[in-house]
Amino acid sequence: MAGRRPAKSIGGSLAVRETGQMPEATSSSRPDRARGMRTDYCGELGLNDVGRSVSLCGWVARRREHGEHLAFVDLRDRSGLIQCVVDGAADLRNEYVIRVTGTVVARTADTINTELPTGQIELKECVVEVLNIAEPPVFPIADRDGGPTVDENLRLKHRYLDLRRDRMQRNLRIRSRVNAAIRNTMDSQGFTEVETPMLMPSTPEGAREFVVPSRLTPGAFYALPQSPQLFKQLLMVAGADRYYQIARCMRDEDLRADRQFEFVQLDAEMSFVTQDDVLECISEAVLAAAEAITGSRPCEVIPRMTWTEAMERYGSDKPDIRFGLELIELTDVFAKTEAKVFQTQSVKAIRVPGGAEMTRNRIDGLTDYVKRMGAKGLAWFKVKEAGEVDGPVAKFMTADELSAVLARTEAVAGDLLFFQAGDLDPVRTVLGQLRNELGRPPINEGGLHFLWITEFPLFHGTKDDGTPAPAHHAFTHPHVADVDKLETDPFGVRAQAYDLTLNGWELGSGSIRIHKPELQQRIFNLLGISPEDAQRRFGFFLNPFKYGAPPHGGFAFGIDRLAAILAGEENIREIIAFPKTQSGLDPMTNAPTTITDKQLNELGLRVLPPKA
Repeated sequence: MAGRRPAKSIGGSLAVRETGQMPEATSSSRPDRARGMRTDYCGELGLNDVGRSVSLCGWVARRREHGEHLAFVDLRDRSGLIQCVVDGAADLRNEYVIRVTGTVVARTADTINTELPTGQIELKECVVEVLNIAEPPVFPIADRDGGPTVDENLRLKHRYLDLRRDRMQRNLRIRSRVNAAIRNTMDSQGFTEVETPMLMPSTPEGAREFVVPSRLTPGAFYALPQSPQLFKQLLMVAGADRYYQIARCMRDEDLRADRQFEFVQLDAEMSFVTQDDVLECISEAVLAAAEAITGSRPCEVIPRMTWTEAMERYGSDKPDIRFGLELIELTDVFAKTEAKVFQTQSVKAIRVPGGAEMTRNRIDGLTDYVKRMGAKGLAWFKVKEAGEVDGPVAKFMTADELSAVLARTEAVAGDLLFFQAGDLDPVRTVLGQLRNELGRPPINEGGLHFLWITEFPLFHGTKDDGTPAPAHHAFTHPHVADVDKLETDPFGVRAQAYDLTLNGWELGSGSIRIHKPELQQRIFNLLGISPEDAQRRFGFFLNPFKYGAPPHGGFAFGIDRLAAILAGEENIREIIAFPKTQSGLDPMTNAPTTITDKQLNELGLRVLPPKA
């Protein structure tokens, strides 16, 4: 113990001693959970253990002096804290690694700590062995009340310390239980877990990829998988029938609260199934995961909503249905209006109950918010007594229009109405974002509300060359009832595509796939992809389909996102052991780093100077 006086025995049988050897553990009462140097975990002891002699290992969370020689030492491991009454603890410091052997005793009534799971007991007659000393941590580790506010870069630079905190230990265990529940559920439904390659060909039609240079084939590159999509469909051709994988995926996209470069998803594919079959299997997996964490299922059957209904009611294809503030259709009210502001494709509103108390500064702030999304502004008025209104947009309405608006929105005195008018898509999107800004609760409030979104459009928007752009991907099967409209009304064709949402977060997406070559080429024709182009770009994927591809469909959802919501976290970085910052850096390892000229030469690469 450099720089410190070694602790010595005080009071006979009670001692603190330093050792570099591995002490032997006494026999464990929980051999399935505690082995080696300890008999038990700190947080698992209770009144039933009173009288037992136990050995515990962990870190000193806190030391409090109690008289001339005695001290209360809070010992922490992954399971929680327990108070140890130690004689001669002067040399113990926070985060020292120790082993404590003592007797479990019940606390007296006046010393019970009701805020601590082990607060009815403590350890006495303690012998403490210092297994390792520690420097003072760069930020406080104790976080019984949620933890101190520490700069995130500092937390990530010293992530090994950050992960010691109760909250982070809890999050790691939650994620582990989520994975276990998913695996158990998929296995019970007849799925086979198959690992697919991490080095694969580049498919630049999707999101931006991470690429890996090939040393053995200079000038050629692998791509890290954005998803196992190609391989899982080929597994269906191979007769695997039901495949799943807890897959690591990589996308070189901008990071945000629900997105990292590296992410983990449940990836699944099924043969000889309909959309309903896929939704039922995936529903079982996510509901089992929720039950593993919360103790109960949030619902027996996950409700469904079409994409059109979601956009019309909530202005979003991942609606948060924990609160109201739904969009209200007013286009027909202004069908014959003389006000140019309402002579548009779409007019919609949101009613904010009690919103008349909102200050003008707050309304101006919301106006700036929607302008950043591309809106020209935000029209509004407040409803007063006797049907009177106060607000700049009211002057553009006739008495009949105003009366119809109040009736349609069911607005009463004290309410506030916000309006958007313009093209349909931006009107819905702007009001959908405004709705979230006005009413969305924290992620850990209001329960868990899963929702399936179905019947997405097959195409959404056009590419630069004027051809339709696929809303999902080029291999999504159109709705059977809409196949005949592919060439005559492509934007009216619905897809057999579906998303799963939870509390306003998109967990994942999937679809029934095209398995017949002739239908696939019809889609390619609409996308401007000739048979020759299709063979050049997708031949390695399409050629196997000539040998008998079954009808199949699949899904993938982000385990990071699901685990974060179940843990009550607003950012998936809190559920990932070693994440990147929002700028894509790893403060702990300093990644990304440069490589040596020798490595570059082996790969046949050179680094260009940054653009001016």
